[in-house]
Amino acid sequence: MSRQHKLIEEREIQKFRKLRWSSVAKAAAAVMLLSALSAAMSPLSYNHVSAQSSAKGISAAAQVDERKPVAIVIDDFGNNMSGTEEMMKLPVKITAAIMPFMPTTKKDAEEAYRLGHDVIVHMPMEPNKGLKSWLGPGALTTDLSDAEVRKRVEDAIDDVPHAIGMNNHMGSKVTADERMMRIVLSVCKERGLFFLDSRTTFKTVVPKLAKELGVPTVSNDVFLDDVYTVQHISKQIGVLRKHLESHDSCITIGHVGAPGKYTSSVLHQSIPAMQPTVRFVKLTALIGGESMNDPLVLPNP
Repeated sequence: MSRQHKLIEEREIQKFRKLRWSSVAKAAAAVMLLSALSAAMSPLSYNHVSAQSSAKGISAAAQVDERKPVAIVIDDFGNNMSGTEEMMKLPVKITAAIMPFMPTTKKDAEEAYRLGHDVIVHMPMEPNKGLKSWLGPGALTTDLSDAEVRKRVEDAIDDVPHAIGMNNHMGSKVTADERMMRIVLSVCKERGLFFLDSRTTFKTVVPKLAKELGVPTVSNDVFLDDVYTVQHISKQIGVLRKHLESHDSCITIGHVGAPGKYTSSVLHQSIPAMQPTVRFVKLTALIGGESMNDPLVLPNP
């Protein structure tokens, strides 16, 4: 082979080598690019994207329900009273206030709990007017010793299954008595119960003592059925609506018994019409809010 041919051959070999290394470099660059993309889409990056999406979802879900909350409390369960079944089957969750030591105390408490309602002790307390015989067994009266008051409150709590709170049945005399209510609220605190002041008297000492003792309290705003007619109960629904115009929430109390079927009928009709602007809640949803609103007195408590 001539010298010229050898030179040509060497040049071709060098070109081939350069081309081969160029291809290798390009391949390496491609591998590095793929690695970078893979790192960018690593679980950490996915988590970052996921976190951003989740944050957006949470933000959307956290949009405040601007409807004002209303808690319906129904008193006097425990004695198989008229309207019991209808109240239990209201289309919203309620708070069932159940009297202790009565024929259907435990049955009503268990049924209310099964249906997802709040259960509280409806503690019978002496009124300013009326007969002690109206109160039922285990009632609190101002002639009892401190020890007996404590025992009756503890026994009542033990008698009502699933109780998470307490309110007064009647009680205009007792809820204005500092000695009596200090014992009642102290037991509630010890047992982890809140107290709903039904506010059967403007002289109630509950807010003052509850604040002093550190007991969670809420209070009644509107009695639905202190007069046992559909017309009056319907009017009280209007009072409830009016209350919400100047307040952030409302607690309203109705009853089984004499007005039971009237009250349940009005509520069954009124609740759907109110739901666009009202959010019906159990009483526990309002614990921690303001303990008292406006003074209210039930006629002839």
